[in-house]
Amino acid sequence: MKKSSPKVDRRDIIKRRQLIKLGAAGIVIPVGVYSSQSSDAQSVSANERIQVGVIGLGARGYNLIDGFLANDQARITAVCDVDHLHYRDRAWGKGQSYGLNPAAQKIASSQGNQADLLKTSDFRRLCESEKVDAVVVATPDHWHAHCTLEAIKQGKDVYCEKPVTHTFAEGQMICKAVKDAGTVFQTGSQQRSDEKFRRAVELVRNGHLGEIKTIEVGLPPGYDSPQGDDTPVSPPVFLDYEFWVGPAPFFPYMRARHHRWWRGHTAYGGGVLMDWIGHHNDIAHWALAVDRSGPTRVQSLGWTFPKTSIYNTPHQYEILCQYENGTQTSISSKHRQGVTFRGEKGNLFVTRGKIQATNERLVESSFLPGLNRVTESNDHIQNFIDCIRSRKECIAPAVVAHRSITPGHLGYVSWQLRRPIEWDSQSESIRNDAEADQLLRRNDYREPWT
Repeated sequence: MKKSSPKVDRRDIIKRRQLIKLGAAGIVIPVGVYSSQSSDAQSVSANERIQVGVIGLGARGYNLIDGFLANDQARITAVCDVDHLHYRDRAWGKGQSYGLNPAAQKIASSQGNQADLLKTSDFRRLCESEKVDAVVVATPDHWHAHCTLEAIKQGKDVYCEKPVTHTFAEGQMICKAVKDAGTVFQTGSQQRSDEKFRRAVELVRNGHLGEIKTIEVGLPPGYDSPQGDDTPVSPPVFLDYEFWVGPAPFFPYMRARHHRWWRGHTAYGGGVLMDWIGHHNDIAHWALAVDRSGPTRVQSLGWTFPKTSIYNTPHQYEILCQYENGTQTSISSKHRQGVTFRGEKGNLFVTRGKIQATNERLVESSFLPGLNRVTESNDHIQNFIDCIRSRKECIAPAVVAHRSITPGHLGYVSWQLRRPIEWDSQSESIRNDAEADQLLRRNDYREPWT
């Protein structure tokens, strides 16, 4: 059983939705009528749960479904996917099935038969449903912003997978929309809800390594060859491929560029680089306390690309970042996967399931890092639910997620132009390079998407 917390008043949620819609329509809402930070929602019966709608029913979507099903303060009331049945990258009929129909069956087996479970292939229908209080976005990256902005427009709180957006400009849009609407937003950078990563951050912030000189952010390499059959074929009958492509450039369907492997092309994702930068670089930013600002200089070095035209994201890569305090980070596929902090007094390494330090005493559970503490969360989904109830900021809010992946966006610009980028993190603009700044802000959507 999860720890108890104040119950949500459904009337308060409905009132909030109505006021956000009025604001979106340009109608002035008097100050004091509703505050997104209000925590005085009335208590209701114990069976009132957060109603959750999930968009994107692949492997990651299933992981999140499992997390919400295990939480007795939430109930999944809607699911959405343009693919009704698939087996991810496996041969047809082999292993776990995914998609709209299997997801509905999975939920029914846990929550009981739900005649009223909303099943749809159109995310807009899910977002506008009164059955949904919070929207989970677990789609490919090129859909993150569209689904999130629609959910916010409809007055819903949002849990969105990382990277929070596909493009830099989309990140700015989401940050503004979240702030303007008072939306509770959680990014799926779940390492922020892990004790080992939190301990590493607090050890750095409390000066146990002394001044941090360099940080190595180790990410996996990208795809160097086709990861599946690269023969263009007709899309499967269960898939609405036109809708799946949506706002992105249209390329012929092939298994090597679809389920799981779509991120190899910049039409749909930013490669393994952007898939992982929102995890490990987020921890580096958190430790340096620059997770609401960013670097001052970014330069890409040594990028190599696969010997196939079906992918155009880097196989090997490095992005050097300089920060105002003098610390330099190297985000690279050639480092040990995780985060390595190198300071005057020693080094510290942290990754999933492991933390090591040259001073072994620092990583003992009995050692207290110090008075400089960060927000504690040990359950990413529970943190989201708690913040929906309290209207407080989540452990991985939109602005932090956007800033954590910004070096990746800048890295792409630096590599494309083959020159370093001077970055003004306060104004979020590239200094003295109009061409680079314009390239950073491009959003090219396929009609009719805007």
